[in-house]
Amino acid sequence: MNQLVEASIELLQSLIRTPSFSKEEAETGELIQSFLEEQGIATNRHVNNIWATNKHFDSDKPTLLLNSHHDTVKPNSGYTNDPFAPLVEDGKLYGLGANDAGGALTSLLATFVHFYNLTGLKYNLVMAATGEEEISGANGIASILDKIPEVDCAIVGEPTQMRMAVAEKGLIVLRCRAQGKSGHAARNEGVNAIYPAMRDIHWFENYTFGEISETLGPVKMTVTVVHAGEQHNVVPDSCDFTVDIRSTDAYTNEEILHIVKDHIKSKIVSHSIRLKPSFMPLAHPIVKAGSELNIEQYGSPTLSDQAFLTVPSLKMGPGKSARSHTADEFIYLEEIKHGIHTYIKLFNKIL
Repeated sequence: MNQLVEASIELLQSLIRTPSFSKEEAETGELIQSFLEEQGIATNRHVNNIWATNKHFDSDKPTLLLNSHHDTVKPNSGYTNDPFAPLVEDGKLYGLGANDAGGALTSLLATFVHFYNLTGLKYNLVMAATGEEEISGANGIASILDKIPEVDCAIVGEPTQMRMAVAEKGLIVLRCRAQGKSGHAARNEGVNAIYPAMRDIHWFENYTFGEISETLGPVKMTVTVVHAGEQHNVVPDSCDFTVDIRSTDAYTNEEILHIVKDHIKSKIVSHSIRLKPSFMPLAHPIVKAGSELNIEQYGSPTLSDQAFLTVPSLKMGPGKSARSHTADEFIYLEEIKHGIHTYIKLFNKIL
């Protein structure tokens, strides 16, 4: 076990040294492949996504997907440390991607190695280290779902302090346009597009969806961008605004879009509804096993690659979400050790 923990930390340090911005993860993909192949595990690769199955894979058994990502955002200007130099200080490992989601990724890889050779497992295991998570890219996990074995459930590794996020909000982005007619502001001319836009924005601010998710709460709608006009003396003939909607398992994204269309006058110029809410039934064996281990359960407001999965899934990993994308990102070494131990204890109950 100690060797697994040490190997996991060494791999994470190598990943930190290797820039892996979204769409540029080729080298970290090679590191992950090498790590698995050094353990005698055959790997598969598509673009920068790496996956492997347990040695005694049995197509008659259900399959559990273990997934986390190896791409990162770009470092922000607030860094005081070199983001690509893995620094260990006071029990913390600093570096870009250490917390999001390097700790979860390497802990899941170590857990997969631990179970890889075992016979008589109740579930098959598929380990997938994927790219483009930070941009919800087309060449990330979505590109391999038809290439890996069919899965029945999934655990997605993200920094949750090893709590079980048994549900996760989805995302709908709407770009809307209120139409008016231009005219001179000094005369009674034109139709000011800002005013009908304001009425629709007021609706987004105040509308309450009737159904509330037990784990995720209400659907949340927020107008985040507004643009109209170029000159102070010209009545604007259009007003564009963007709406960020965080969906829950109480409604499908399609149902929410239909409700919005029924209530606003502005035209929806474009929309994205592919990032769907996710959940794992509380009666699922993995959730029940977590309860037996006193692992806390909660609903997550933030997105992950769960949004692309159509099977029951939960989010769970070492690290803390609040550290993600921050300057001098870090993870405690003890968190990685605890993560590996907790994953193994959890899997011992279900596998």
